[in-house]
Amino acid sequence: MLSRMPAFPRKEKPFTYFSGDAALYDQSRPAYPEPMISRIVAAMPGRSVVNVGCGTGIEARQFQAAGCTVLGVDPDAQMAEYAHSTGVEVEVAAFETWASAGRVFDAVVAGTAWHWVDPVAGAAKAARVLRPGGVLAPFHHSSHTPHELVDAVGGSALPAWTTRSAEAYQRVAPDSEFDAAGRRRSAMDLYQPMFDKIADAIRETGVFGQPEEWRLDWEQRYSRDEWLALVPTQTALAGLSPDRMAQILEATAKAIDKMGGSFTMTYTTVVVTAVRANTGSWVGPAEHGTLQS
Repeated sequence: MLSRMPAFPRKEKPFTYFSGDAALYDQSRPAYPEPMISRIVAAMPGRSVVNVGCGTGIEARQFQAAGCTVLGVDPDAQMAEYAHSTGVEVEVAAFETWASAGRVFDAVVAGTAWHWVDPVAGAAKAARVLRPGGVLAPFHHSSHTPHELVDAVGGSALPAWTTRSAEAYQRVAPDSEFDAAGRRRSAMDLYQPMFDKIADAIRETGVFGQPEEWRLDWEQRYSRDEWLALVPTQTALAGLSPDRMAQILEATAKAIDKMGGSFTMTYTTVVVTAVRANTGSWVGPAEHGTLQS
């Protein structure tokens, strides 16, 4: 039976990273490649998972389908409520300050969400809630957006996380989508500093094995309407005024029409993963309340 979400006191300005329609977000955002989910599950010593930044529950439901028991942790109450309505147990909190209450798990995962977490504090918290042999596995979509669509939204291909308020990631964001020779950087060039930052923070705990980076390239075909539904869910655009959003959607629609009414998006999904050591313990701040490798 689905457990009831605990009640949380409402703040005047509750945290949110997406203020639009949670159902639209859930239906529009791409799921994660099944081979990636399967590889993470195969590496786990058991089947209990904490899904950090679970959002509407996209990857949580994939891990459930793979036979795992999943607990979502997300600071956005609106998104957590939607995930709960789909069968995902969720506790509303930032992962770094989440009260794990002595519970331990076989994996800590995060789907395109670890950039919301302080990388050092997040890795330290994962070390405390993972049992020996447990797996830390943040993963992230890197989209290779066709230049026609990049230009339609104003000419910037910088990943959405570079525009967000997390200070740790502003420091690693590249200044430009172009290199010194004026060539457009690849999506992986833009995202790699974030993956390196995650791996460095994992090493800093001293209780994980050497981090590995797994990559899976895959493609998804989008119709004009499917992509137009996804565009407003992108955090870098979600805060725009209705008039500006309408302009972007119109320009995007025209660009897709010129491409024949649909296009293929190439994704690289990257997992930065490490195994919790069987010995040793993390001593840190007190707790508050086909794949390539």
